[in-house]
Amino acid sequence: MSQTDFSSLNLHTDLFENLKTLEYTEMTPIQAQSLPPILDGKDVIAQGKTGSGKTAAFGLGLLQKLDVKSLKIQSLILCPTRELADQVAIEVRKLARGIPNIKVMVICGGSPLSVQAASLEHGAHIIVGTPGRIEDHLNKRTLKLESLQTFVLDEADRMLDMGFQNSLDAIIEEIPTERQTLLFSATFSQQIQSIAKRILNEPVTVEVASTHDSSSIQQHLFKVEDDSDRLTAVRLLLMKYRPESAVIFCKTKKETTDISNELRRYGFDSLSLNGDLEQKDRDQVLVRFMNKSISILVATDVAARGLDIDDLGLVINYQLAHDTEVHVHRVGRTGRAGSKGVACTLYAESEHYKLAQLEEYLGHALALEALPDFSVLDNEIYRAEMVTFRIDSGKKQKIRPGDILGALTGEQGIEGKQVGKIQVANSWSYVAVNRDVAKVALNKLSNGKLKGRSVRVRQI
Repeated sequence: MSQTDFSSLNLHTDLFENLKTLEYTEMTPIQAQSLPPILDGKDVIAQGKTGSGKTAAFGLGLLQKLDVKSLKIQSLILCPTRELADQVAIEVRKLARGIPNIKVMVICGGSPLSVQAASLEHGAHIIVGTPGRIEDHLNKRTLKLESLQTFVLDEADRMLDMGFQNSLDAIIEEIPTERQTLLFSATFSQQIQSIAKRILNEPVTVEVASTHDSSSIQQHLFKVEDDSDRLTAVRLLLMKYRPESAVIFCKTKKETTDISNELRRYGFDSLSLNGDLEQKDRDQVLVRFMNKSISILVATDVAARGLDIDDLGLVINYQLAHDTEVHVHRVGRTGRAGSKGVACTLYAESEHYKLAQLEEYLGHALALEALPDFSVLDNEIYRAEMVTFRIDSGKKQKIRPGDILGALTGEQGIEGKQVGKIQVANSWSYVAVNRDVAKVALNKLSNGKLKGRSVRVRQI
């Protein structure tokens, strides 16, 4: 039996049997190193990026010691954003499928405090939330954490980047000192080491090698003269690789907006993602990107954290990252889940010292390459494969994904294979369809009925 098999762990039978149904047999590096001490009840600080399997590591740990009969909050998982909290809750529920009656609640902004408070009155075992909203409930005494056993900080570095230090301090004041604390961070900055020293008790440190296998990710380096040269280089690379999904990383919020606007002016399906976006707008940008109805996301590092995309074909570093670990984290966005990926980095002579630091960190030199020939710009601009519709009905109207699929594929409708992702929320739904059948799909939804009722539909 291999030490990286889940069967090597002393997991409850129901957890282990469920892992087999999920086809989780071999642990990822971060799971293999962190799960044994987590299951032993030790505090752990681990370096792990989105997609490394960290959610299963802390999820299995807290589920292993959960007392289902006690409907008190036994675990709190803090995440920097609502979408990451949603992803974590989905994964924990999936891991808990073999254990009946486990209640996992998401407590984030975007829903009224009063509605969340009413739900909390009925009890929960596991809370997944954002620091600001958790602090709000603690202040109002609608959230009681005296029974807490496990405290998890997921993407702790991003929480600090987003200014949640005071909220974290307030939450830590309210939770029992006798607890297990698990801290996961993509980078081990001085600030992270400082908070770990303050809130963890003799932690086990887990640091998984964060450089990437060249067989799954091709890394390319290109030299540019100035910012206008950078934008031309981006266009050349997009037209050469024609990725279904690409992320362009920039340093500033203004750059994300300017670059995205310029790319749209040339005909690309591009949107920006930065900290200035309202939550509603951010949600729509992410839905469209996940649905493949935009192909290019221009983002800051902070805004892009928490994205979990398995088939991201291309990452472009508009400049060298300010930190070598951040560069490696960016590159690791592509070539995931066994797929191939490409990472292209642009740098100017003024950034030469950063390049030297990166090469020293990687342990090898990066070969400078020539940009694609300008002739690729003569080709027709490629478009995103899908378009996304918003339907102003959701779970409250008893709408299910199957209802939307049925409405689209009914008489004189479109084929099932032309329908992409369907997402149903409380009061609205999103559905992606192939671009070439968008008009037919819009007519079917607008002129037909869902659950016997007419619905408002619009393309976003």
